[in-house]
Amino acid sequence: MLVITRKKGESILIGDNIEVTIVKAEDGTVKLAIEAPKEVRVLRKELYNQVKDENKNALKGDLSILKQIKK
Repeated sequence: MLVITRKKGESILIGDNIEVTIVKAEDGTVKLAIEAPKEVRVLRKELYNQVKDENKNALKGDLSILKQIKK
């Protein structure tokens, strides 16, 4: 894992075609701008994990997720 320090307006490059720019950093949060080709999927990890878990439960026949959606 690479850990670096960046200030507002500074960027990092991932490969040749993905750029992550710091837009705002204050009060313990950071706002990022991500420029990537359309074919590159960019997701928040917690959302990705939630969808993965829901898909796994759906394959098991767990209907509790459907009950949550109904609420």
